[in-house]
Amino acid sequence: MKPKITPILENVAESTAACLITMAQGNIFAIGLSHWLIASQTGVVAGLVATVAIVATQTDKRWLISALLGIATAIVDFYMHPGNFGSVATEAIVTGIGAAFLSYVAGTTLRYIRSRQTVTS
Repeated sequence: MKPKITPILENVAESTAACLITMAQGNIFAIGLSHWLIASQTGVVAGLVATVAIVATQTDKRWLISALLGIATAIVDFYMHPGNFGSVATEAIVTGIGAAFLSYVAGTTLRYIRSRQTVTS
């Protein structure tokens, strides 16, 4: 896979996963086609918005990348569909936090794996 498309796919996947898990309130057995469609739409838009913001800031800081993805995911999720729990914005905020967490963990893990591959090569 080309390195330039990899960050976009990572952002989309992390945002989609966070939205999907939050929308189903952690019950993965309750996930249906409608959940996938909404989560995919949210993930694609938030992932692209976050990628543009990351490129614009020209940052390589893992925490900032994760924060930008979390903020983008929360905003897009808020406008994409109504929340299923809490106040109007609760689900969107939880989804954004989840996306930021996934982004940080996945990004840190991938960097570690890539650095280990470089050392052993």
